[in-house]
Amino acid sequence: MPSRRQQELLPVFSLIFVASIWGLFWYPLRLLNAEGLSGLWTSLVGYSAALIVALPVLWRMRAECKRNFIALLAIGLASGWCNVAFIMATLEGTIVRVLLLFYLSPLWAVLLGHFILGERMTIYSRIVLAVAMFGALMMLWVPELGFPWPQSTADWLAISSGFAFALSNVLVRMKQEISIANKAISAWWGGIILVLVWLAWDGASLPQVSGEIYVGAIALGLFGFALATVAVQYGVTHMPVHRSAVILLFELVIGAVSSQLLTEEVVRPIEWFGGALILSAAWLTAKRQAESG
Repeated sequence: MPSRRQQELLPVFSLIFVASIWGLFWYPLRLLNAEGLSGLWTSLVGYSAALIVALPVLWRMRAECKRNFIALLAIGLASGWCNVAFIMATLEGTIVRVLLLFYLSPLWAVLLGHFILGERMTIYSRIVLAVAMFGALMMLWVPELGFPWPQSTADWLAISSGFAFALSNVLVRMKQEISIANKAISAWWGGIILVLVWLAWDGASLPQVSGEIYVGAIALGLFGFALATVAVQYGVTHMPVHRSAVILLFELVIGAVSSQLLTEEVVRPIEWFGGALILSAAWLTAKRQAESG
């Protein structure tokens, strides 16, 4: 049996794992897109693969699904939009900027957690969140653009994805009676529904790509989308929203480093300093989580 300390740290490690995966998602997505499989089709293939594997589990939980259909639908659509919009934003926009706009989500999470869950933040939590948000704003600030405001479709997709992420986290936290597996699976079929609607709206046809490309999308779905979804559902279920939101800001740092190494994008010194503040806030949150209880 895991010790109490291990039980307290596991949600923290789960969220750090998720943040690391999400900070790197953009790279295989761009590789698949370059081979002719767009972000929407990659999402459809990846989430379908995850859902097919999970069908036996979903069948065993059918009674729970029926009892909580409305809640699961809300979680599924919020999580689905978060994932699909994020994927499209990373393909259309600059990685670091997309991540920064997405990670306005802690602000939405705190507000939603306050009004929906009735969570009250301690002074310590307020200070840590302020440090994290200040770091994010420093990374976002571009003097020639003035106030950090959405400049493109990718920007709006990133912001809406961040809001949907915060909303899904609040709903996951609120519905403790629903199993983590069911909440995770709802994100997959929610994403499939939204992608099908989007593809129908665009009138998109099936891309003509090799079987190896589809295999790549399936692998990304099973070992990327699926694992990340389960891990984030576990972490958010076992931790207050304002804490999980800060820890997940670690994705900003992973995204900045990976884009620096793998693209021509340049990360400015002020962005690195902002990333250091975010890392500090995530560490302080993890430390308090381990000491609480």
